[in-house]
Amino acid sequence: MKKSSFVAMVLGTVSVVLFALGMCMATIPEWNAFRPGIIFGCVGLVLGLITLIIWRKMEHKQPIRMNGKTVLSVIIGVVGALALGVGMCFSMVWGKLVMGIVIGLLGIVVLLCLIPLTKGIKD
Repeated sequence: MKKSSFVAMVLGTVSVVLFALGMCMATIPEWNAFRPGIIFGCVGLVLGLITLIIWRKMEHKQPIRMNGKTVLSVIIGVVGALALGVGMCFSMVWGKLVMGIVIGLLGIVVLLCLIPLTKGIKD
């Protein structure tokens, strides 16, 4: 395993755990930890962005160019992930199984649309 991959794996894991723990703290009312949860989630997001920057530098890649396609890809990814998460909440938390399945499948379809958007369609 290359050193850059190992560093990205460790930093990425830490950032995802911080983000997930923060979101759990913010959304589970029994924990009474909304504000610390938001802080943990933001620290996880920032660490994830730092991980991406460090990995790209270690791989000697150019920085990500911010153009319309990149912004659109990020927006579609966020919308798809949120729809998938909301569908899971409808199914598991709020007990509305059919509505949750429909919203979750819609989120999956939106996320699948990222493949042709980023990679393109070839013959």
